[in-house]
Amino acid sequence: MTETITSRPVRTAAPGAPAALGGLGLFTVLLAAALPLVDFFIVNVALPTIGTDLSASEAVLELVVAGYGVAYAVLLVLGGRLGDLFGRRRLFLGGMAAFGLTSLACGLAPDAWSLVAARVAQGASAAAMLPQVLATIQATTTGPRRAKAMGLYGATAGLSMVAGQILGGVLVAADIAGTGWRSVFLVNVPVVLAGLFLAVRAVPETRSARPEPVDVPGTFLLAASILTLLVPLTEGRAAGWPLWTWLSLAAFPFVAAAFYAVERRADRAGRTPLVPPSLFAIVSLRRGLLIIVPFSIGFSGFMFVIAVALQQGAGLGPVAAGLALAPLAVVFFLFSLAGPRLVARYGTRVVPTGAALQGVGLALMTLAAWRSWPDLGLVELLPGAAVAGAGQALQLPVVLRLVLSEVPAERAGVGSGVMVTTQQSSLALGVATLGTLFLSLIPGMGMRDALVTTLLVQLAAVALTGLLSLRLPRTIV
Repeated sequence: MTETITSRPVRTAAPGAPAALGGLGLFTVLLAAALPLVDFFIVNVALPTIGTDLSASEAVLELVVAGYGVAYAVLLVLGGRLGDLFGRRRLFLGGMAAFGLTSLACGLAPDAWSLVAARVAQGASAAAMLPQVLATIQATTTGPRRAKAMGLYGATAGLSMVAGQILGGVLVAADIAGTGWRSVFLVNVPVVLAGLFLAVRAVPETRSARPEPVDVPGTFLLAASILTLLVPLTEGRAAGWPLWTWLSLAAFPFVAAAFYAVERRADRAGRTPLVPPSLFAIVSLRRGLLIIVPFSIGFSGFMFVIAVALQQGAGLGPVAAGLALAPLAVVFFLFSLAGPRLVARYGTRVVPTGAALQGVGLALMTLAAWRSWPDLGLVELLPGAAVAGAGQALQLPVVLRLVLSEVPAERAGVGSGVMVTTQQSSLALGVATLGTLFLSLIPGMGMRDALVTTLLVQLAAVALTGLLSLRLPRTIV
Protein backbone atom coordinates (compact mmCIF):
# COMPACT_ATOMS: atom_id res chain seq x y z
CA MET A 1 0.00 0.00 0.00
CA THR A 2 1.15 3.56 -0.63
CA GLU A 3 -0.24 6.83 0.52
CA THR A 4 -0.09 10.20 -1.17
CA ILE A 5 1.19 13.22 0.72
CA THR A 6 -1.06 16.01 -0.39
CA SER A 7 1.46 18.77 0.17
CA ARG A 8 3.88 17.17 -2.26
CA PRO A 9 3.35 14.88 -5.24
CA VAL A 10 5.60 12.23 -3.68
CA ARG A 11 4.55 8.79 -2.50
CA THR A 12 5.67 7.58 0.88
CA ALA A 13 6.44 3.92 1.33
CA ALA A 14 4.84 1.95 4.08
CA PRO A 15 6.94 -0.87 5.54
CA GLY A 16 6.89 -3.87 3.22
CA ALA A 17 5.31 -1.93 0.33
CA PRO A 18 7.70 0.70 -0.97
CA ALA A 19 6.57 3.38 -3.37
CA ALA A 20 7.81 3.10 -6.92
CA LEU A 21 10.64 5.32 -8.08
CA GLY A 22 9.55 7.06 -11.27
CA GLY A 23 11.69 8.25 -14.15
CA LEU A 24 12.11 11.76 -12.77
CA GLY A 25 12.98 10.40 -9.33
CA LEU A 26 15.59 8.10 -10.83
CA PHE A 27 17.11 10.97 -12.78
CA THR A 28 17.27 13.02 -9.57
CA VAL A 29 19.02 10.38 -7.47
CA LEU A 30 21.47 9.64 -10.31
CA LEU A 31 22.24 13.36 -10.52
CA ALA A 32 23.04 13.25 -6.81
CA ALA A 33 25.16 10.12 -7.31
CA ALA A 34 27.25 11.95 -9.90
CA LEU A 35 28.06 14.97 -7.74
CA PRO A 36 30.37 13.38 -5.11
CA LEU A 37 32.29 11.38 -7.70
CA VAL A 38 32.70 14.36 -10.01
CA ASP A 39 34.05 16.36 -7.07
CA PHE A 40 36.54 13.66 -6.11
CA PHE A 41 38.22 13.99 -9.51
CA ILE A 42 37.41 17.55 -10.61
CA VAL A 43 40.24 19.05 -8.56
CA ASN A 44 43.00 16.94 -10.12
CA VAL A 45 43.63 19.30 -13.03
CA ALA A 46 42.90 22.37 -10.89
CA LEU A 47 45.55 21.64 -8.23
CA PRO A 48 48.42 23.53 -9.91
CA THR A 49 46.24 26.65 -10.24
CA ILE A 50 44.99 26.33 -6.64
CA GLY A 51 48.57 25.98 -5.39
CA THR A 52 49.69 29.12 -7.23
CA ASP A 53 46.68 31.23 -6.25
CA LEU A 54 46.62 30.26 -2.57
CA SER A 55 50.40 29.77 -2.12
CA ALA A 56 49.70 26.23 -0.94
CA SER A 57 52.44 23.68 -0.35
CA GLU A 58 52.32 20.23 -1.91
CA ALA A 59 51.29 18.69 1.43
CA VAL A 60 48.34 21.08 1.76
CA LEU A 61 47.27 20.42 -1.83
CA GLU A 62 47.25 16.70 -1.08
CA LEU A 63 44.96 17.46 1.86
CA VAL A 64 42.56 19.23 -0.52
CA VAL A 65 42.13 15.86 -2.24
CA ALA A 66 42.55 13.57 0.77
CA GLY A 67 40.45 15.58 3.24
CA TYR A 68 37.41 15.16 1.03
CA GLY A 69 38.04 11.49 0.27
CA VAL A 70 38.78 10.44 3.85
CA ALA A 71 35.79 12.27 5.40
CA TYR A 72 33.59 10.81 2.70
CA ALA A 73 34.82 7.25 3.25
CA VAL A 74 34.71 7.44 7.06
CA LEU A 75 31.06 8.52 7.27
CA LEU A 76 29.41 6.63 4.39
CA VAL A 77 28.23 3.59 6.35
CA LEU A 78 26.91 5.85 9.11
CA GLY A 79 25.04 7.85 6.45
CA GLY A 80 23.39 4.67 5.21
CA ARG A 81 22.36 3.67 8.75
CA LEU A 82 20.90 7.12 9.50
CA GLY A 83 18.86 6.93 6.30
CA ASP A 84 17.44 3.56 7.38
CA LEU A 85 16.60 5.05 10.77
CA PHE A 86 15.26 8.53 10.01
CA GLY A 87 14.15 8.23 6.40
CA ARG A 88 16.26 8.11 3.26
CA ARG A 89 14.57 11.01 1.52
CA ARG A 90 15.09 13.22 4.58
CA LEU A 91 18.82 12.40 4.72
CA PHE A 92 19.06 12.76 0.95
CA LEU A 93 17.62 16.28 1.03
CA GLY A 94 19.71 17.32 4.03
CA GLY A 95 22.90 15.88 2.57
CA MET A 96 22.32 17.50 -0.81
CA ALA A 97 21.63 20.91 0.76
CA ALA A 98 24.78 20.62 2.87
CA PHE A 99 26.76 19.57 -0.20
CA GLY A 100 25.67 22.75 -1.97
CA LEU A 101 26.60 24.95 0.99
CA THR A 102 30.01 23.33 1.47
CA SER A 103 30.69 23.59 -2.28
CA LEU A 104 29.99 27.31 -1.97
CA ALA A 105 32.39 27.47 0.98
CA CYS A 106 35.08 25.74 -1.14
CA GLY A 107 34.55 28.20 -3.97
CA LEU A 108 34.82 31.20 -1.65
CA ALA A 109 37.73 29.90 0.48
CA PRO A 110 40.13 32.80 1.22
CA ASP A 111 43.17 30.59 1.91
CA ALA A 112 44.41 27.04 1.56
CA TRP A 113 43.50 25.83 5.04
CA SER A 114 39.97 27.20 4.70
CA LEU A 115 39.69 25.21 1.49
CA VAL A 116 40.88 22.04 3.23
CA ALA A 117 38.30 22.51 6.01
CA ALA A 118 35.52 23.13 3.48
CA ARG A 119 36.55 20.04 1.53
CA VAL A 120 36.34 17.89 4.67
CA ALA A 121 32.84 19.24 5.32
CA GLN A 122 31.94 18.64 1.68
CA GLY A 123 33.01 15.01 1.98
CA ALA A 124 30.89 14.58 5.12
CA SER A 125 27.88 16.04 3.29
CA ALA A 126 28.38 13.64 0.40
CA ALA A 127 28.45 10.75 2.88
CA ALA A 128 24.97 11.71 4.09
CA MET A 129 23.58 11.99 0.54
CA LEU A 130 25.06 9.19 -1.54
CA PRO A 131 24.06 6.05 0.44
CA GLN A 132 20.43 7.14 0.14
CA VAL A 133 20.68 6.88 -3.66
CA LEU A 134 21.40 3.16 -3.73
CA ALA A 135 19.16 2.42 -0.76
CA THR A 136 16.24 4.22 -2.43
CA ILE A 137 16.78 2.30 -5.67
CA GLN A 138 16.93 -0.99 -3.76
CA ALA A 139 13.81 -0.21 -1.72
CA THR A 140 11.62 1.17 -4.52
CA THR A 141 12.40 -1.02 -7.54
CA THR A 142 12.23 -4.72 -8.35
CA GLY A 143 13.00 -7.06 -11.23
CA PRO A 144 13.86 -5.49 -14.60
CA ARG A 145 13.30 -1.95 -13.28
CA ARG A 146 15.91 -2.49 -10.58
CA ALA A 147 18.32 -4.03 -13.09
CA LYS A 148 17.92 -1.02 -15.36
CA ALA A 149 18.29 1.46 -12.48
CA MET A 150 21.41 -0.25 -11.15
CA GLY A 151 22.88 -0.41 -14.63
CA LEU A 152 22.31 3.32 -15.02
CA TYR A 153 23.85 3.92 -11.57
CA GLY A 154 26.98 2.03 -12.54
CA ALA A 155 27.22 3.90 -15.83
CA THR A 156 26.73 7.21 -14.01
CA ALA A 157 29.45 6.36 -11.48
CA GLY A 158 32.03 5.43 -14.10
CA LEU A 159 31.25 8.33 -16.40
CA SER A 160 31.30 10.82 -13.51
CA MET A 161 34.82 9.82 -12.52
CA VAL A 162 36.14 10.59 -16.00
CA ALA A 163 33.88 13.56 -16.71
CA GLY A 164 34.95 15.23 -13.46
CA GLN A 165 38.53 15.49 -14.65
CA ILE A 166 37.50 16.78 -18.09
CA LEU A 167 35.06 19.29 -16.62
CA GLY A 168 37.70 20.53 -14.18
CA GLY A 169 40.08 21.35 -17.01
CA VAL A 170 37.41 23.16 -19.04
CA LEU A 171 36.20 25.24 -16.08
CA VAL A 172 39.69 26.28 -14.97
CA ALA A 173 40.62 27.38 -18.48
CA ALA A 174 37.29 29.14 -19.07
CA ASP A 175 37.91 31.34 -16.01
CA ILE A 176 34.21 32.22 -15.83
CA ALA A 177 33.79 35.78 -14.52
CA GLY A 178 37.36 35.63 -13.26
CA THR A 179 36.62 32.76 -10.86
CA GLY A 180 39.45 30.54 -12.14
CA TRP A 181 39.73 27.33 -10.13
CA ARG A 182 36.86 28.38 -7.87
CA SER A 183 34.36 27.55 -10.60
CA VAL A 184 35.06 23.81 -10.17
CA PHE A 185 33.26 24.08 -6.82
CA LEU A 186 30.79 26.87 -7.53
CA VAL A 187 29.32 24.92 -10.45
CA ASN A 188 27.78 22.56 -7.88
CA VAL A 189 25.53 25.24 -6.41
CA PRO A 190 22.99 25.59 -9.26
CA VAL A 191 23.07 21.82 -9.81
CA VAL A 192 22.21 21.24 -6.14
CA LEU A 193 19.39 23.78 -6.25
CA ALA A 194 17.89 22.02 -9.26
CA GLY A 195 18.35 18.65 -7.56
CA LEU A 196 16.58 19.80 -4.39
CA PHE A 197 13.68 21.16 -6.43
CA LEU A 198 13.28 17.83 -8.23
CA ALA A 199 13.85 15.66 -5.13
CA VAL A 200 11.05 17.32 -3.16
CA ARG A 201 8.65 16.36 -5.94
CA ALA A 202 9.91 13.06 -7.25
CA VAL A 203 11.86 11.07 -4.64
CA PRO A 204 9.70 8.89 -2.34
CA GLU A 205 10.41 8.49 1.35
CA THR A 206 11.56 5.06 2.51
CA ARG A 207 13.07 3.71 5.68
CA SER A 208 13.92 0.35 7.12
CA ALA A 209 10.93 -1.63 8.45
CA ARG A 210 13.06 -2.53 11.48
CA PRO A 211 15.48 0.38 12.00
CA GLU A 212 18.28 -0.15 14.48
CA PRO A 213 19.97 2.52 16.61
CA VAL A 214 23.37 3.81 15.57
CA ASP A 215 26.23 1.45 16.45
CA VAL A 216 28.44 3.97 18.28
CA PRO A 217 31.43 1.68 19.05
CA GLY A 218 31.37 0.33 15.50
CA THR A 219 31.18 3.82 14.03
CA PHE A 220 34.21 5.03 15.95
CA LEU A 221 36.27 1.91 15.25
CA LEU A 222 35.45 1.98 11.52
CA ALA A 223 36.44 5.64 11.38
CA ALA A 224 39.67 4.87 13.25
CA SER A 225 40.46 1.97 10.90
CA ILE A 226 40.06 4.09 7.77
CA LEU A 227 41.94 7.05 9.25
CA THR A 228 44.92 5.02 10.48
CA LEU A 229 45.34 3.60 6.97
CA LEU A 230 44.50 6.46 4.61
CA VAL A 231 45.91 9.51 6.42
CA PRO A 232 49.55 8.30 6.69
CA LEU A 233 49.52 6.90 3.15
CA THR A 234 48.14 10.16 1.79
CA GLU A 235 50.29 12.59 3.75
CA GLY A 236 53.38 10.50 4.47
CA ARG A 237 55.47 11.27 1.38
CA ALA A 238 54.87 15.03 1.44
CA ALA A 239 55.56 15.14 5.19
CA GLY A 240 58.80 13.14 4.86
CA TRP A 241 57.40 9.99 6.51
CA PRO A 242 57.64 11.16 10.15
CA LEU A 243 57.26 8.74 13.06
CA TRP A 244 53.50 9.26 13.40
CA THR A 245 52.87 7.86 9.90
CA TRP A 246 54.59 4.57 10.75
CA LEU A 247 52.86 4.33 14.14
CA SER A 248 49.51 4.92 12.46
CA LEU A 249 50.12 2.24 9.83
CA ALA A 250 51.28 -0.17 12.55
CA ALA A 251 48.07 0.50 14.51
CA PHE A 252 45.79 -0.14 11.51
CA PRO A 253 45.58 -3.99 11.68
CA PHE A 254 44.87 -3.90 15.42
CA VAL A 255 42.14 -1.27 15.09
CA ALA A 256 40.61 -3.15 12.16
CA ALA A 257 40.64 -6.40 14.17
CA ALA A 258 38.96 -4.65 17.09
CA PHE A 259 36.29 -3.29 14.72
CA TYR A 260 35.60 -6.78 13.35
CA ALA A 261 35.40 -8.28 16.85
CA VAL A 262 32.92 -5.65 18.06
CA GLU A 263 30.75 -6.03 14.96
CA ARG A 264 30.75 -9.85 15.15
CA ARG A 265 29.74 -9.75 18.81
CA ALA A 266 26.86 -7.38 18.07
CA ASP A 267 25.76 -9.50 15.10
CA ARG A 268 25.70 -12.69 17.17
CA ALA A 269 23.72 -10.91 19.89
CA GLY A 270 20.93 -10.23 17.40
CA ARG A 271 21.61 -6.53 17.03
CA THR A 272 22.38 -4.84 13.70
CA PRO A 273 25.96 -3.57 13.84
CA LEU A 274 27.24 -0.83 11.56
CA VAL A 275 28.73 -3.42 9.19
CA PRO A 276 27.08 -6.79 9.94
CA PRO A 277 29.58 -9.62 9.32
CA SER A 278 26.60 -11.82 8.39
CA LEU A 279 26.07 -9.56 5.38
CA PHE A 280 29.24 -10.99 3.88
CA ALA A 281 27.63 -14.43 3.79
CA ILE A 282 25.98 -13.17 0.58
CA VAL A 283 28.36 -14.53 -2.06
CA SER A 284 27.51 -11.93 -4.71
CA LEU A 285 28.20 -9.08 -2.28
CA ARG A 286 31.43 -10.53 -0.93
CA ARG A 287 32.98 -11.37 -4.26
CA GLY A 288 31.80 -8.16 -5.89
CA LEU A 289 33.43 -6.07 -3.16
CA LEU A 290 36.71 -7.94 -3.70
CA ILE A 291 36.67 -6.77 -7.32
CA ILE A 292 35.76 -3.18 -6.48
CA VAL A 293 38.94 -2.76 -4.41
CA PRO A 294 41.64 -3.28 -7.09
CA PHE A 295 39.44 -1.72 -9.79
CA SER A 296 38.93 1.51 -7.83
CA ILE A 297 42.54 1.69 -6.63
CA GLY A 298 43.78 1.44 -10.19
CA PHE A 299 41.19 3.83 -11.63
CA SER A 300 41.71 6.71 -9.20
CA GLY A 301 45.48 6.25 -9.18
CA PHE A 302 45.55 6.41 -12.97
CA MET A 303 43.38 9.55 -13.11
CA PHE A 304 45.62 11.36 -10.60
CA VAL A 305 48.89 10.25 -12.18
CA ILE A 306 47.88 11.06 -15.75
CA ALA A 307 46.68 14.53 -14.72
CA VAL A 308 50.05 15.33 -13.12
CA ALA A 309 52.06 13.78 -15.96
CA LEU A 310 50.21 15.58 -18.75
CA GLN A 311 50.40 19.00 -17.07
CA GLN A 312 53.76 18.98 -15.34
CA GLY A 313 55.60 16.60 -17.68
CA ALA A 314 54.03 16.94 -21.13
CA GLY A 315 53.32 20.65 -20.60
CA LEU A 316 49.62 20.51 -21.49
CA GLY A 317 47.15 23.07 -20.19
CA PRO A 318 44.18 22.04 -18.04
CA VAL A 319 41.79 21.76 -21.01
CA ALA A 320 44.13 19.62 -23.11
CA ALA A 321 44.98 17.46 -20.10
CA GLY A 322 41.30 16.90 -19.37
CA LEU A 323 40.26 16.31 -22.97
CA ALA A 324 43.03 13.74 -23.46
CA LEU A 325 40.72 11.36 -21.59
CA ALA A 326 37.60 12.26 -23.60
CA PRO A 327 37.81 9.05 -25.71
CA LEU A 328 37.73 7.01 -22.52
CA ALA A 329 34.59 8.83 -21.34
CA VAL A 330 32.77 8.59 -24.68
CA VAL A 331 33.47 4.88 -25.20
CA PHE A 332 32.63 4.14 -21.56
CA PHE A 333 29.23 5.77 -22.02
CA LEU A 334 28.46 3.90 -25.26
CA PHE A 335 29.46 0.49 -23.89
CA SER A 336 27.57 1.14 -20.65
CA LEU A 337 24.38 1.40 -22.71
CA ALA A 338 25.04 -2.03 -24.19
CA GLY A 339 26.00 -3.56 -20.83
CA PRO A 340 22.53 -4.69 -19.63
CA ARG A 341 21.86 -6.55 -22.89
CA LEU A 342 25.26 -8.24 -22.76
CA VAL A 343 24.70 -9.28 -19.13
CA ALA A 344 21.27 -10.67 -19.98
CA ARG A 345 22.87 -12.82 -22.70
CA TYR A 346 26.27 -13.74 -21.26
CA GLY A 347 25.87 -13.15 -17.52
CA THR A 348 28.87 -11.99 -15.49
CA ARG A 349 31.27 -13.43 -18.08
CA VAL A 350 31.35 -9.89 -19.49
CA VAL A 351 33.39 -8.80 -16.43
CA PRO A 352 36.58 -10.80 -17.16
CA THR A 353 36.18 -9.81 -20.81
CA GLY A 354 36.09 -6.19 -19.70
CA ALA A 355 39.19 -6.68 -17.55
CA ALA A 356 41.04 -8.11 -20.55
CA LEU A 357 40.02 -5.13 -22.70
CA GLN A 358 41.05 -2.67 -19.98
CA GLY A 359 44.41 -4.40 -19.73
CA VAL A 360 44.97 -4.09 -23.48
CA GLY A 361 43.99 -0.40 -23.39
CA LEU A 362 46.29 0.32 -20.45
CA ALA A 363 49.15 -1.48 -22.20
CA LEU A 364 48.60 0.67 -25.31
CA MET A 365 48.67 3.86 -23.20
CA THR A 366 51.85 2.67 -21.46
CA LEU A 367 53.47 2.04 -24.84
CA ALA A 368 52.38 5.48 -26.05
CA ALA A 369 53.92 7.12 -22.98
CA TRP A 370 57.20 5.25 -23.47
CA ARG A 371 57.49 5.97 -27.21
CA SER A 372 56.02 9.47 -27.54
CA TRP A 373 57.14 11.28 -24.37
CA PRO A 374 56.95 14.21 -23.90
CA ASP A 375 54.64 14.59 -26.92
CA LEU A 376 51.77 12.87 -25.14
CA GLY A 377 48.17 14.03 -25.60
CA LEU A 378 44.80 13.21 -27.08
CA VAL A 379 46.07 11.64 -30.31
CA GLU A 380 48.72 9.46 -28.70
CA LEU A 381 46.42 8.25 -25.91
CA LEU A 382 43.29 7.82 -28.06
CA PRO A 383 43.60 4.10 -29.03
CA GLY A 384 44.46 2.94 -25.53
CA ALA A 385 41.95 5.22 -23.81
CA ALA A 386 39.13 4.03 -26.09
CA VAL A 387 39.87 0.34 -25.50
CA ALA A 388 40.28 0.88 -21.74
CA GLY A 389 36.99 2.77 -21.59
CA ALA A 390 35.19 -0.14 -23.22
CA GLY A 391 36.75 -2.55 -20.73
CA GLN A 392 35.86 -0.44 -17.71
CA ALA A 393 32.25 -0.09 -18.90
CA LEU A 394 31.92 -3.88 -18.98
CA GLN A 395 33.12 -4.15 -15.39
CA LEU A 396 32.04 -1.35 -13.07
CA PRO A 397 28.27 -1.10 -13.79
CA VAL A 398 27.94 -4.90 -13.72
CA VAL A 399 29.84 -5.35 -10.46
CA LEU A 400 27.99 -2.53 -8.67
CA ARG A 401 24.70 -4.08 -9.71
CA LEU A 402 25.85 -7.53 -8.58
CA VAL A 403 26.98 -6.43 -5.11
CA LEU A 404 23.51 -5.29 -4.03
CA SER A 405 21.47 -7.76 -6.08
CA GLU A 406 20.71 -10.10 -3.15
CA VAL A 407 20.77 -7.62 -0.26
CA PRO A 408 17.32 -7.58 1.46
CA ALA A 409 15.37 -4.32 1.09
CA GLU A 410 15.38 -3.75 4.85
CA ARG A 411 19.19 -3.75 4.79
CA ALA A 412 19.44 -1.55 1.70
CA GLY A 413 21.00 1.35 3.59
CA VAL A 414 23.60 -0.83 5.30
CA GLY A 415 24.44 -2.69 2.09
CA SER A 416 24.77 0.45 -0.01
CA GLY A 417 26.86 2.11 2.70
CA VAL A 418 29.25 -0.85 2.80
CA MET A 419 29.59 -0.92 -0.99
CA VAL A 420 30.15 2.81 -1.42
CA THR A 421 32.56 2.89 1.54
CA THR A 422 34.59 0.12 -0.09
CA GLN A 423 34.60 2.01 -3.39
CA GLN A 424 35.43 5.38 -1.87
CA SER A 425 38.14 4.06 0.45
CA SER A 426 39.70 2.29 -2.53
CA LEU A 427 39.55 5.47 -4.63
CA ALA A 428 41.35 7.36 -1.86
CA LEU A 429 43.80 4.48 -1.45
CA GLY A 430 44.55 4.58 -5.18
CA VAL A 431 45.58 8.23 -5.06
CA ALA A 432 47.60 7.58 -1.89
CA THR A 433 49.47 4.51 -3.18
CA LEU A 434 49.87 4.92 -6.94
CA GLY A 435 50.13 8.69 -6.60
CA THR A 436 52.83 8.36 -3.93
CA LEU A 437 54.68 5.76 -6.00
CA PHE A 438 54.67 7.98 -9.08
CA LEU A 439 55.77 11.15 -7.28
CA SER A 440 58.48 9.25 -5.38
CA LEU A 441 59.93 7.76 -8.56
CA ILE A 442 60.17 11.05 -10.50
CA PRO A 443 63.38 12.40 -8.86
CA GLY A 444 65.36 9.24 -9.60
CA MET A 445 63.80 7.99 -12.84
CA GLY A 446 62.40 11.06 -14.54
CA MET A 447 58.76 11.72 -15.42
CA ARG A 448 58.47 9.30 -18.36
CA ASP A 449 59.91 6.23 -16.66
CA ALA A 450 58.01 6.99 -13.45
CA LEU A 451 54.77 7.15 -15.44
CA VAL A 452 55.51 3.90 -17.33
CA THR A 453 56.41 2.08 -14.09
CA THR A 454 53.25 3.27 -12.34
CA LEU A 455 51.07 2.23 -15.27
CA LEU A 456 52.65 -1.23 -15.23
CA VAL A 457 51.78 -1.51 -11.52
CA GLN A 458 48.21 -0.59 -12.36
CA LEU A 459 48.24 -3.24 -15.08
CA ALA A 460 48.93 -5.80 -12.35
CA ALA A 461 45.83 -4.53 -10.49
CA VAL A 462 43.78 -4.99 -13.68
CA ALA A 463 45.06 -8.56 -13.98
CA LEU A 464 44.01 -9.20 -10.37
CA THR A 465 40.54 -7.82 -11.12
CA GLY A 466 40.23 -10.18 -14.06
CA LEU A 467 41.26 -13.21 -12.01
CA LEU A 468 38.84 -12.36 -9.20
CA SER A 469 36.00 -11.88 -11.67
CA LEU A 470 36.29 -15.52 -12.73
CA ARG A 471 34.77 -16.45 -9.36
CA LEU A 472 31.65 -14.30 -9.69
CA PRO A 473 28.23 -15.96 -9.74
CA ARG A 474 27.31 -16.52 -13.38
CA THR A 475 23.93 -14.78 -13.18
CA ILE A 476 22.62 -11.67 -11.44
CA VAL A 477 19.35 -11.90 -9.53
